[in-house]
Amino acid sequence: MIKTLIVATSPLTHGGITSVINLYKQSTMWEKFHCRWIGTYRNGSKILKIWYVLKAMVQYIVLLPFYDIVHIHFSLPVSAKRKFIFFILAKLLYKKTIIHLHCGSQINEIWSTVYQYMFIHCDCGIVLAENIKTTIEQHIGKSDRIHVVYNPCPEISNEANYNKQNYILFSGRIKEGKGYKDFIKAFSMISQKYPSWKIVLAGNGEIEQARLLAQELGISKQVILPGWVDGEMKHKIFSEAEALCLPSYAEGFPMAVLDACAYSLPIITTPVGGIPDVAIDNVNMLLFNPPGNIELLSQCLDRIISDINLRKKLAKEAKYLADTKFNINTIVNQIGDIYEELK
Repeated sequence: MIKTLIVATSPLTHGGITSVINLYKQSTMWEKFHCRWIGTYRNGSKILKIWYVLKAMVQYIVLLPFYDIVHIHFSLPVSAKRKFIFFILAKLLYKKTIIHLHCGSQINEIWSTVYQYMFIHCDCGIVLAENIKTTIEQHIGKSDRIHVVYNPCPEISNEANYNKQNYILFSGRIKEGKGYKDFIKAFSMISQKYPSWKIVLAGNGEIEQARLLAQELGISKQVILPGWVDGEMKHKIFSEAEALCLPSYAEGFPMAVLDACAYSLPIITTPVGGIPDVAIDNVNMLLFNPPGNIELLSQCLDRIISDINLRKKLAKEAKYLADTKFNINTIVNQIGDIYEELK
């Protein structure tokens, strides 16, 4: 019997890592490998954050002797530093360690001694794309301990039926690196051509800045900012959307794209992070490069809105990815194989 401690952000925190682990939790691997989730970070005040990580540390120290594998999820440097003490404690007790990196194309810019140490001393490293593995091996040397495991698509319930609406969706944290300003600016270039169309930016973050930009560009009535959505509201927004646009500057493998695949949505995005592993421009996604090229992004939006046959083709290909490469059973079987090999 293998028992696994999952160390990651809190179940109460919004974001990609939490979404991925929630999908794991709904799968067969959770009971099979007796997984226990320890949350080390949640949104809130500084005092709340400190209290939360201290509580997690106490819980971890109590549970660690009774578990075989410690599976640590992290992304940016502040996340890696927060998890480092958990990693060291696991090594001191001779537990098998897996480090699971959720950032991507920015790895060279943020590489540090903490990343270096953990990737050299872990029993297994998991990354989200082949190019990320290659980049890490440039820092630590060739390694057969690094595995590429994609994030999974959610399984969608079709119980509630929603009709398509004329809008293109952005989903995720509204921040500079996700390209939300580029999305608004690019749509403003064609908004008068398509007065019945809107864009919806679903997420938390720089909501007020996005609203002010839409006002400056004169498209306030065509820009919807519902805030963070989940549950039935998320299901409704994805079901009604005609396409998804994620013009990011850096990614690991974005959950917004995986959600779009699950909902059979045409996708406009940039070839960053793990996207190039699967994306074929004009075949299963529309790609524009480099990130920040508002003119090219505007042309992609124009094509998606004006060409229903293109939308249908890309939607079909997106669903194929959801059913094959990103299928939840495929992904958790890969994780399970790693657990078995380590034990």
